[in-house]
Amino acid sequence: MFSVSAFYYKFRRVWKSIMLFFMIAGPGIVVMVADNDAGGITTYASTGAKYGYCLIWVIIILIPVCYYVQEMTVRLGAVTKRGHAEAIFAGFGPFWGWFSLLDLVVVNWLTMVTEFIGMTAALNIFGVPPYLTAIGVIILMGIMVLNGSYWTWEKIALLFCAVNLIYIPGAFMVNPSVSEIMHKGILPNFPGGLNNELFFYLMANVGTTIAPWMLFFQQSAVVDKGMKEKDIPWGKFDTFFGSLLTGIVAIFIIIVTGTVLNGVNIDDAAQASIKLMEINKHTGVFMAIGLFDAGLLGAVCISLASSWAFGEVFGWAHSLNLKVREAPWFYGNYFFSLITAGAVVLIPNAPLVMITLFVQVVAVTLLPAALVFLILLLNNKKTMGEYTNTLSQNIINTAIVVAIIIISSLYGIGTLFPNLFK
Repeated sequence: MFSVSAFYYKFRRVWKSIMLFFMIAGPGIVVMVADNDAGGITTYASTGAKYGYCLIWVIIILIPVCYYVQEMTVRLGAVTKRGHAEAIFAGFGPFWGWFSLLDLVVVNWLTMVTEFIGMTAALNIFGVPPYLTAIGVIILMGIMVLNGSYWTWEKIALLFCAVNLIYIPGAFMVNPSVSEIMHKGILPNFPGGLNNELFFYLMANVGTTIAPWMLFFQQSAVVDKGMKEKDIPWGKFDTFFGSLLTGIVAIFIIIVTGTVLNGVNIDDAAQASIKLMEINKHTGVFMAIGLFDAGLLGAVCISLASSWAFGEVFGWAHSLNLKVREAPWFYGNYFFSLITAGAVVLIPNAPLVMITLFVQVVAVTLLPAALVFLILLLNNKKTMGEYTNTLSQNIINTAIVVAIIIISSLYGIGTLFPNLFK
C-alpha cells in the first residue's frame, strides 16, 4: 500500500543528499572542467582534424585516469588540512619541496600564457583587439577573487563551467555519424602507425587532460573550502562527476572537428572556429565562445594554484576568504602572474601556436614526478590513517605513472631519432 509519509521521508532524504552534494561540490568539477582550457581545446580540435574520430578512445581511457589521480588530492587535503606544496615540503623536505614548486611555477606561467592566447584569439574573431581582451580578462578575474569569499568565487567558477558544455550542442549541429564514431573511435588504434607525430598528439592529449597544476589546485581548494574527513565521499563523487564532464566535452570537440575538418590542417582552436563558421556558422560561434570560456576558467584556476602554493611555502596568508589587506602577497602573486602572462600575447610575432602545443608536452613530461610525490604521500599511514591508498589504488596509480613515462620516453627517442618510428 502506498504510504504518503514514507514517500515524503524518502524524498526528504534524497533532497537533503542532493543539497549536501551541491554544498560540497565545487573543487572537483571546477578543476576538471577547467582542465579543458584553451590549450586543451586547441589540442582536441587539432586531434580531431588530424585523425578524425580515431583517438576518441584515448579520452575514454583518460576519464577514469583523471579521477584516480585527482581523488587522491581530496583525501590528502581533507585529512592533512594542507595544500599540496605544503604537504610535499613537510613530507620530503626543502630540496624536493623547492623542486616541485619551481616546476609548478614554470609550467603554470607557461600555461597561463596559453590561456591568454586562446582568449585573445577567440575574441579577435569577433573584432575585439587583443589588448582589450587582456585588460578586460584581468579586471574580470580580479572581481572574482576580490570579494573576500571562497564560496562566491566557486559559484562564479561553476557558472563558467556550465558555459564549457556549449560544445555538446555544437557537435549535434554537424550531424556526425554515430556508427562511424563507434567503429573508428571506441577501440584502441594507431592511425598512420607508431610514429613521432602520433606520440606528440598522444602526449599532448595526456598532458592537457592531466596536468601538475590540477593536483596543487584541487588540494588547496579542498583546504580553503574547509572540507573535512566526513566530506571525502562527496568530494570523491564531485571529482568523478567532473572527470566525466571533462571527458565528454573533449570527445564532443574531437567529434566536431573530426566531422567537419577531418584532413584540414589547423594550428589552433581559433582557426578551427573560423573554418567551422564557413561551413556551419553556429557551430563555429559556439567553438569561439567555448574557447574564450575555457581560457578564462583555466587562467582563474592556474593563477590560484600558484598563489596558494606560494602562500603555503612562504607562510603567507593565502585564502580567498581573506581581504587584500589581510593577504597582500597572496593577491599580489595572483595579479603578477596574470599581468605578465597577458603581456606575452601582445608581443608582435610571438610563436603563440608553438607555445600552446609545447606547454602540453612539457606538462606531461613533468607529470610523473608530481604523481610519484602524490602516491608516496597517500601511502604515509601515520598521516593518512584509514585514508591511506589501498593496494588496488596503488596498482592503478603506479600503472598510470609507468604509462606516462613510457609515452614521454618514446616521444623523446622519436625526437632524437626521427627515422626510428617511420
